[in-house]
Amino acid sequence: MHSKARIHADPALDFDQFDCLPDSLVLLILNKLEDVRSLGRCSAVSKRFNVLVPLVDDVCVKIDRVVAVDGDSDDALNLSSSKPRNIISHFLKLLLFTITKPFHDMCSPDGTGRPLFPQLAHHSPVQVLRSFSHVRNLRVELPSGDVGVEEGVLLKWRAEYGSTLQNCVILGGTLVDRKPIADEHEPSSDDNGTMPESFYTNGGLKLRVVWTISCLIAASTRHYLLRSIIKEHPTLRSLVLADADEQGTLCMGTEQLKDFRENQLSASACSNRTQVPACNMKLKYAPYLELPGGLALQGATLLVIKPANNGSSDSHGSRKEAEAFVSGAFDGSLRFAVKALMKRRTYLLEMNGF
Repeated sequence: MHSKARIHADPALDFDQFDCLPDSLVLLILNKLEDVRSLGRCSAVSKRFNVLVPLVDDVCVKIDRVVAVDGDSDDALNLSSSKPRNIISHFLKLLLFTITKPFHDMCSPDGTGRPLFPQLAHHSPVQVLRSFSHVRNLRVELPSGDVGVEEGVLLKWRAEYGSTLQNCVILGGTLVDRKPIADEHEPSSDDNGTMPESFYTNGGLKLRVVWTISCLIAASTRHYLLRSIIKEHPTLRSLVLADADEQGTLCMGTEQLKDFRENQLSASACSNRTQVPACNMKLKYAPYLELPGGLALQGATLLVIKPANNGSSDSHGSRKEAEAFVSGAFDGSLRFAVKALMKRRTYLLEMNGF
């Protein structure tokens, strides 16, 4: 009788090569994920990942929808609604964001059956982020823009906040196809950069004022809603609150976050938002501005906004920083538009706080 050969597993193959990677390298990989859903999935892979995921530096939270607490209809919850009177009420619901999570039913890998993230029961960003203890760079993305505009109208804004507004830039206009070559050199009243009379008579200036107020309300409300996140994450060095439509972005760096923590916020008396201070504004306008890619911006408008109490004491360095903020506020063809508008004549405006 022939003896049967026994097959033994190679002990070397039982060794997990991934265990050779140091934690610092694993954290570097996890930081590349950023997305909180992907990080949630990784936390369920192993005990080691469950310990390392809360230590990541870079996190991105994407909000899928906004939940009403008072039974409002879906239309009332649409952040892109064209009704200006709903802008504030829409933002009041942002504290009850919900996130469709892939790890809703995940349990801890220690075999206890406990939820991996027990604090996610209400699915709010503040509660989701409590799972992370070392967040340095945070990006929160809302499901849509805040200011309703007509079809074809481009409206973008970017604001920099500390404990209050520091800088804001707004770019607006109507996107159109480029004019035929034969029409490019037609006579125009804006050759010297002067604003045409029609801008004042056809509602153009009024529309820009509405854009300005709406964007500042949107920015100040986003700022107010970041209080809990900033308070619970002292390790934060960079914070961005944007939207999926890429309409508006609120950003805070290290110095702005420090200012936010050290100074008391001035809340608006009429709603849950930060008070907008009295501001000085520089308006630049071009009736027609060609953009790269075959498009043009009709009624192109650039608004540069700073608090009035900083206007007289601005040093050369701070002016340079403000100019850098404006020129780098947008990317691609919009950056080209900003640079072109910065060369236009400047019109100075003042606005009271609200």
